[in-house]
Amino acid sequence: MNFYVMTLFPEMVEQGMQTSIMGRAMKKGLLSLQAVNIRDYTEDKHHKVDDYPYGGGAGMLMQAQPVFRCYEEIIRRVKEGVSDGRDGAEAEPARPRVVYLTPQGERFCQPMARELAKEEHLVFLCGHYEGIDERVLEEIVTDYISIGDYVLTGGELAAMVVMDAVARLAPGVLHNEESADFETFHNDLLEYPQYSRPEVWHGKPVPPVLLSGDHRRVQAWRVEQSKSRTQARRPDLYHRYCQKQFFIQFMIKKGKIQHMDMIESLRRGRGEIVQATEDGVVVRDGEAKVYMLAAFQESKAGEIIQWLGEVEDGWQYVLHQECLLGPLEQRLLSSGKLPYPGFLARKCIMPVYLTVYTQGNARHIRKDLEFQSLGMEFLEEVLGHYHLAGGTYIEERLRSGNLYGAFADGCLAGFAGIHQEGSLGMLEVYKNYRRQGIGQALEAYLINLHLSMGYTPYGMVGVENHASLEMQKKMGLCISRGQAYWVTLGESHNA
Repeated sequence: MNFYVMTLFPEMVEQGMQTSIMGRAMKKGLLSLQAVNIRDYTEDKHHKVDDYPYGGGAGMLMQAQPVFRCYEEIIRRVKEGVSDGRDGAEAEPARPRVVYLTPQGERFCQPMARELAKEEHLVFLCGHYEGIDERVLEEIVTDYISIGDYVLTGGELAAMVVMDAVARLAPGVLHNEESADFETFHNDLLEYPQYSRPEVWHGKPVPPVLLSGDHRRVQAWRVEQSKSRTQARRPDLYHRYCQKQFFIQFMIKKGKIQHMDMIESLRRGRGEIVQATEDGVVVRDGEAKVYMLAAFQESKAGEIIQWLGEVEDGWQYVLHQECLLGPLEQRLLSSGKLPYPGFLARKCIMPVYLTVYTQGNARHIRKDLEFQSLGMEFLEEVLGHYHLAGGTYIEERLRSGNLYGAFADGCLAGFAGIHQEGSLGMLEVYKNYRRQGIGQALEAYLINLHLSMGYTPYGMVGVENHASLEMQKKMGLCISRGQAYWVTLGESHNA
């Protein structure tokens, strides 16, 4: 991940970011930072970058020209860096996102950090004085972000806040990968209180449950502490948490296995409820760009589809009842997203069964195989064996550390992974290693990985993939009675 900061005070940014965890990640080459001085690109001989605003008013305004020239230099560096790393490829790199830190921007939050963490290059623009000439903002800025409803003397501190939150989500930056997700604000709950030695300090003992060695009791205590702390300190978050829990329980009653993707999306803090009533529920996963819809009354299917609001390009849909297919097609047709009636039925639908591991115990892991997360060096090999998703999607899964390989005697024998929305899939065993139980071993490894994080492992298997369905049964997974329908207008990646 590469950060570029357009600033009047590059030393401030460099000194703030090159320490502690961020500093170690830069030394390892996991992150890079270039703080570029906007003053170097002014045409004024005194390196002046500000002037009085037209129309009068207090203060000075940063001029458009030095900011734009600084931006052009960063684009040149991005292109140069991409060219150096792609072995002569001629494709033009995509222009990076440019984040302008301003009180007028969208409030920064953890889901936004996860979204930005997918980018290979991020540019931050730090304003000063009374702001920046609007014309250059219109030309180069893609994202307006605020870290809070207050005013700072400049954007550097805000940029460092955003960079820190984004960088820690990059693979390898944190030693303990789980700590990137299981902490403050996870699933709308604040973090539980924590204790270290000594056992008694200032007459205050560590809560006895933490000394019991009973992991289930410890986990239950932590959840209750998180709830009570959130209710007291952040009632807004607690209200959102309670709303989610109510509809999770409601969907469990309507069919736990059939709706496990929606349930887990909410449990893991990924999904947000768009709309929910006794007639149906719509969940939106902004990171994976997936809508999940359930209709509990067939007559309400059309109304539930309307809850989607404006149809967004590049999004996919998981429909849990067949009655939702017709209204969705009409919704997409009316928005101009489909070329003709019947397009969905012919081109875009993959009927699937949901498979869910409901047992709480971990699976046995074979000792003769080595399992590890695959890096980008395996991209070409993976693409050579797996053809159910495009290269962009597989590259993203590798970069995020969500594709895992099984090695036999040091050789890659197969791989499987975790999809963007959280389901298990992408299972492929190389021809010479088939019928040796490696597919089951890979799935067992992913099941244990999810159990260790407190997740319920689940997958989506095409209704015609009988071999995979049989393997799910052998592995002890429950299979939904009804079908769900994965609708995609782009790459399909649910297998």
